[in-house]
Amino acid sequence: MSAAAADGRRATTAVLVVFALNGFLFANWVSRLPAVRDALDLTPGQMGLLLLIGSIGSLLALPAAGAFAQRSGTAATVRGSAGVAAGGFAVVIAGLLVGAVPLLAVGLLVAQVGIAGWDVAMNVEGGVVEHAISREIMPRFHAGFSIGTVAGAGVGAVAALLHVPVTVHLATVAVGVALGTVATTRGFLPHTAAPAPGGGRRRRLARAFGGWREPRTVLVGVMVLAFALTEGAANDWVALAVVDGFATSDAVGAVGFGVFVVAMTLMRLAGETLLARFGRVAVLRGTTVLALAGLLLFALSPWLWLAFAGAFLWGLGAALGFPAGMSAAGDDPLHAAMRVSVVASIGYMAFLCGPPLLGLLAEHVGYRHALLAIAGPLLLGFVVSKAARPLADSRQAAA
Repeated sequence: MSAAAADGRRATTAVLVVFALNGFLFANWVSRLPAVRDALDLTPGQMGLLLLIGSIGSLLALPAAGAFAQRSGTAATVRGSAGVAAGGFAVVIAGLLVGAVPLLAVGLLVAQVGIAGWDVAMNVEGGVVEHAISREIMPRFHAGFSIGTVAGAGVGAVAALLHVPVTVHLATVAVGVALGTVATTRGFLPHTAAPAPGGGRRRRLARAFGGWREPRTVLVGVMVLAFALTEGAANDWVALAVVDGFATSDAVGAVGFGVFVVAMTLMRLAGETLLARFGRVAVLRGTTVLALAGLLLFALSPWLWLAFAGAFLWGLGAALGFPAGMSAAGDDPLHAAMRVSVVASIGYMAFLCGPPLLGLLAEHVGYRHALLAIAGPLLLGFVVSKAARPLADSRQAAA
């Protein structure tokens, strides 16, 4: 095996583990949302507002994350972001211990700043690895994220079943994940600093934010927005919707979330093969139909087992939108960091708009029926998915 091939293989493993650690941290948090809600006696609207504040943290980090990764390297960006996330969860824990919702909200905002910076940097590194090995394996990396969420949901369910305090649970996970991330990023490909852009301040700003003027990049971002809302709504609300919709325990709610993320994991593991055989657009449109069918079953079924079946279909359908969008944004390595940052920024708007809107709807119609609101974005994602065609194909079509 050549040195370049060995580096690519080592980097593939490292990126996969970093995605899994990110998912593990996130899932441990969301799987304990019912316990957080109960500890602070929050209404659905207040829960939506709390999640909104966290989403604002993501949006604050995303525009700068691509530029930072391009300048300082993805490994340094992931390590620094993981440290910020761990610090944010320390403040969340403090807020839970003293029963201070504002303190918890500040901690969640900081944690989401770290998670968002980490998200952009690991996707940029994933694109670099794709080009290094000449294969579209972004779904495999996002399968790593999903594997992490499955493991995190499992740990969360066990912790809820054993009545482990949320503070002890989150502290243990945050410290372990931060240390694991520092060790794993040593396997990333060597960073080559991008040359500093010439010209005046206006020209440098134009280059840094040029992706916002590219129609294809913006449309890919809109597609990712639709799928991110589909995925994010499940991440935020499935556990609560199961608990309240079927009058069951927190542990069963965590299992419902686990069903969703298991389905996402399976589809992402199959994604590389499906994309190679059928192409991005066909796969994205097919999975949109699956997501819509699953959403309807989950929201409208009178039986828990059928709602779980709906969550499974929903997870299958939501799985490939984000990774395919990241691959589309990174088609050109020269502009990958900037375009990934733009697409991620648009996509994360789902986490800004979704929680408060769904929380307000849930006040009136309940968690499960409120989730029907994401059917509209799913249809939008179906329409704009053609923008995700590989860049070479798009150029040939235009010629």
